[in-house]
Amino acid sequence: MPQMAPLMWLSLFIFFLLMYLFFNIMNYFSYNMLNNNQSKKTFLKQQTYNWKW
Repeated sequence: MPQMAPLMWLSLFIFFLLMYLFFNIMNYFSYNMLNNNQSKKTFLKQQTYNWKW
């Protein structure tokens, strides 16, 4: 029935919008974030070079 076509398009739009949001949320939270304290410590350790010429 052609009268029901707008509802089908709306439901498809909502479905794909939810799948897109779900995909982005899962990608965002799948990475392990480092704490600021740990990242500063590793940065300081990497920056200290002792050159012996």
